[in-house]
Amino acid sequence: MKYIVVLFDGAADYPIPELGGKTPLEVAYKPNTDRLARRAILGITQTVPDGMKPGSDVANLAVMGYNPADYYSGRSPLEALSMGINLTDTQIAVRCNLVTVSDEKEYADKTMIDYSAGEISTEESSELIRYLNQKLGSDKLHLYPGISYRHCLVMDDAKLGTDLTPPHDISGKKVVLPRGLYGELLGDIQKRSYDLLKDHPINVKRIKDGKNPANSCWFWGEGVRPKLTSFYQKTGLKGAVISAVDLLKGIGVGAEMEVIDVKGATGNLNTNYLGKAQAAIDALSRNDYVYVHIEAPDEMGHQGLLREKIQAIENIDRFIVGTITNALDEKGVDYKMLICPDHPTPISTRTHASDPIPYLIYDKRREEKDVVYNEKVCASFGKHPLFGYNLIDEMLKE
Repeated sequence: MKYIVVLFDGAADYPIPELGGKTPLEVAYKPNTDRLARRAILGITQTVPDGMKPGSDVANLAVMGYNPADYYSGRSPLEALSMGINLTDTQIAVRCNLVTVSDEKEYADKTMIDYSAGEISTEESSELIRYLNQKLGSDKLHLYPGISYRHCLVMDDAKLGTDLTPPHDISGKKVVLPRGLYGELLGDIQKRSYDLLKDHPINVKRIKDGKNPANSCWFWGEGVRPKLTSFYQKTGLKGAVISAVDLLKGIGVGAEMEVIDVKGATGNLNTNYLGKAQAAIDALSRNDYVYVHIEAPDEMGHQGLLREKIQAIENIDRFIVGTITNALDEKGVDYKMLICPDHPTPISTRTHASDPIPYLIYDKRREEKDVVYNEKVCASFGKHPLFGYNLIDEMLKE
């Protein structure tokens, strides 16, 4: 038996007036996913424990079978693992976004225009991060380039205790400066980064080309060195992770899974869907379990782009769910597939929510029923009696 997870990041939503009170999952054309729903366990479950923030870090750990209450140590340390940064016990990691802020003279008066700086390319952003590290780094502060707008700050001989605001939580709103233990230090770096970046040649060209400039760095998601049990030790399965973002790759590294890079996988709407599907099919020849993560619905939710969010869902259904299931069916492979988001990213709020997520666990041996996959249908089957991190146990049952 092979096991596949297709994670539609942030796909769940609230009813939208423009869609006649329906959600993107309800209106999206997704024949492959709906076909699987007819022979699946359906329901809703809570991936974010009470008292924890609904981040993709917490929620994806849960879907992969790790109780966040036991394993979560912060977002950025997981991303650091993917970048090859092996944190010591006296270091902390902090996510560093490259963002677009407005041009008021006082930094505290600025507005968060774009948490992703127009989904800046990795080539451009890496040059900017290296430049900032030369100007603002020190013996105890190190900036490391990641993918697109997502980067990492490592602080030596440091502790947790700084109150940091995710930039996607304040899209279109006035900035909220860091507070707490290192609030003054990190806030000063953000302010100085604006002065360094606003006239950088890369940003001058981006503005000329009609793109948002990456005119400030922004810190959030602090954490300490993660300590994950290996996925094989936990489940007895050889596993692989396919994702464009460092967070999921880092979870894979920490769980000692195979981490697969796919050329053209970007973490946005125009990612290489087919490449991910083919990589998953290939990975199943040497693994029992493959976790395919697609960021696009989440990114479109953060940007408030309704039609594009629907398109992302349809792309995943056509190019990933359809391609994988058709290939396995043609080969006569026995498999189960879990399809779900990690958390909702509603268009109306443009940020993550803690609401329960809809899931399906496909098993062709199950009796067929006349259903489709969306929030409303899954809720009608009831809430999972345990939590999101138990979904894997449900999938592994014979």
